[in-house]
Amino acid sequence: MFLSRSKLLKSSVTAAFVAAASLISAFAEETAAIRLPGQHLQQHGDLLANQGNTNIQLDNATKYLEGLFSDEEEPEFDIYTEGWDSQTVNCYSGVAVPQTAAIDVSKYAMPHPGYITSPYGYRRRWRRMHKGVDLKVNVGDTIRAAFDGKVRLTKFERRGYGYYVVVRHTNDLETVYGHLSKFLVEPDQYVKAGDPIALGGNTGRSTGPHLHFETRYMGYAINPCAIFDFANQTTHTDIFTFDKATYQNARNFSPKANAEYAAKYRIDNPPKPYVREKSSGSGSSSSTVYRVKKGDTLGRIASRNGTTVAKLCRLNGITTTTTLRINQKLKLR
Repeated sequence: MFLSRSKLLKSSVTAAFVAAASLISAFAEETAAIRLPGQHLQQHGDLLANQGNTNIQLDNATKYLEGLFSDEEEPEFDIYTEGWDSQTVNCYSGVAVPQTAAIDVSKYAMPHPGYITSPYGYRRRWRRMHKGVDLKVNVGDTIRAAFDGKVRLTKFERRGYGYYVVVRHTNDLETVYGHLSKFLVEPDQYVKAGDPIALGGNTGRSTGPHLHFETRYMGYAINPCAIFDFANQTTHTDIFTFDKATYQNARNFSPKANAEYAAKYRIDNPPKPYVREKSSGSGSSSSTVYRVKKGDTLGRIASRNGTTVAKLCRLNGITTTTTLRINQKLKLR
């Protein structure tokens, strides 16, 4: 006897929920068994001890975090797949990606010491994935390269990342830094872990200053909390194992630790007043004219003022081979 369409649908949905519950249970058991490596245990202990000296009392860390995440930004458009056509950022389209890979993350720097204001994951409200974490910054804060590597892109995306930088690292990862106010690097520039690459901002799809930070392996957007322990400002391990089955999962993420770190950070770094930046794509500096200094090049001027060499040439009636004069005035927009 044939089942009705509604009964078949109900049966399929029920089976799917049972399977999902089984997977979640298995992952919870696996996560509970994870332990930090010996070389990080002492470092974590010292950092947690320092946090304890602030005498911050949080009766309900989970409730605190819910309030912390209540004003989540709308997830940015995925620059690796959406709206770029021939200028696609994902250079790995069509390339075979291994099931697992061991990645050395021992030589690292935190991109910014800010706490997590919006975690990685699916957003029901927007029906889209948030493929990075948002870190609290003030406009003008220094943003640093997470690992050694080479700057691949410095661009502007009005409906998403605003001004953003993509760095390809020597350990095969790529990192993305979004909503910036100013570039401090230019494409093809080599950087070391900890080098300043930009200033924090509020450009693009953003309702307040923050850094959108992504970690990617061959196009796969890894949960940054699988690599970094933001509450303790370190990495979980010296070697991160990428796995297609688990790259979206966090590792040892503690809402309580993040809430305590956030409270301490707010005391040590009181918020600064800021003016909402215009996401016009025409540059992040408030000045419209630049006076040439000794040693300046068109590329350096463009990168420091959030514009491009082509635009500088067009606005000022010059070419890329034009000799710049000290104190010469150039229009920026």
